[in-house]
Amino acid sequence: MKMIGRVLCTALFLGIGFAGGSAQVRFSRTDAAALPAPDDSQHNAMGADLLVSLGGFGGGVFYRHEFSDVLSSFVDFSISESKDDDERDYIDYYGNRYTYNLVNRFLVLPLFVGVEQRLFKDEILDNFRPYVSAAAGPAMIYVFPNADEFFTALGKGQPRYTAGGFLGFGAYFGTEKTRMFGLDLRYYIIPYPNGIESLLGTTKTEFGGFYITINFGGAI
Repeated sequence: MKMIGRVLCTALFLGIGFAGGSAQVRFSRTDAAALPAPDDSQHNAMGADLLVSLGGFGGGVFYRHEFSDVLSSFVDFSISESKDDDERDYIDYYGNRYTYNLVNRFLVLPLFVGVEQRLFKDEILDNFRPYVSAAAGPAMIYVFPNADEFFTALGKGQPRYTAGGFLGFGAYFGTEKTRMFGLDLRYYIIPYPNGIESLLGTTKTEFGGFYITINFGGAI
């Protein structure tokens, strides 16, 4: 949780700084004339995501299309690690880190299609653009053994397939829409009803959770 808190504070600091490069973030349109006129043309955009969760870090890519200045659709692909809630890391006498009774490790690779709705367009200036989002689609859970070294174990893994989705809330910062920087808080739901053994004698049935996502991209 401390790691997620530090990432969230850093992202907010960068976002507000990015927005402030051209204008202060304000919640009124009283001084809108002092800002450059927003570019309301529709854009396609591509970019990358940095994901942070209790399971560790991840990365992804996205493609986004604006239908209007308040409604967009997107395709999002990511890869991140998923851990059992009961996993505990230990360090032995020699400084080696290990997880007691860990049988399998997991990489989660969802391919989601979603929609994004901008909020408060007429009340908030364009250098701070909050939105809500929702997405769904197929997901692959790559299962590989813990007994071997990481890259060796990857070659011995097996894919499992399921479906899922996420709900999100976030914001883009800055008045220049051809460059994108945003922060997104998402809750993923990726069930696997039959369960997969994670710890010895324990099966894991849910591979989602809470993620902080930082977005970088640009118009194409």
